[in-house]
Amino acid sequence: MSNDTTITIVGNLTADPELRFTATGDACVNFSIASTPRRYDKTQGQWVDGNTLFLRGTCWRDQASNLAESLHKGQRVIAVGRLRQSTWEKDGDKRTSIDLDVDEIGPSLRWATARVTRVSRDTATAPAPDPWASQSAAAGDSAPAWQPKPTPAPAGAGAPGGVPGFTDSGGQPPY
Repeated sequence: MSNDTTITIVGNLTADPELRFTATGDACVNFSIASTPRRYDKTQGQWVDGNTLFLRGTCWRDQASNLAESLHKGQRVIAVGRLRQSTWEKDGDKRTSIDLDVDEIGPSLRWATARVTRVSRDTATAPAPDPWASQSAAAGDSAPAWQPKPTPAPAGAGAPGGVPGFTDSGGQPPY
């Protein structure tokens, strides 16, 4: 599908994502994003809102479950996907809708923070254990688990270079 039109949209979810399941058991989530451009009007000396774009989006399978669990109404999101046009007739009138088949979606971190939890492939609802967690980190150690810890020297020994309590590592820092 290299000829599909791909777009990135940044906006707010207008409602909680609606999770449903197909007859075959595949998860599908529908949602809507509102994106309003703003510009600074020098003559008025204030910010002015442009016309709001409302775009419906769809996600499938594990991504649908993850989205429904993670994102909620009012949250600012960034979505990347392909535009899909649907045409139908209603009461003799031809109607057209343009929707977004979402490839990637996540929270915008411009004015918020997020904590990412990886899900296991076996179950999309249960988070996988954190491979970077360590016993010392769980015990309240403030240093991240990936950061190397200095090696304490035996009691009473001082390292060359005047750093007491650490072994000599060939003139290199202990980490």
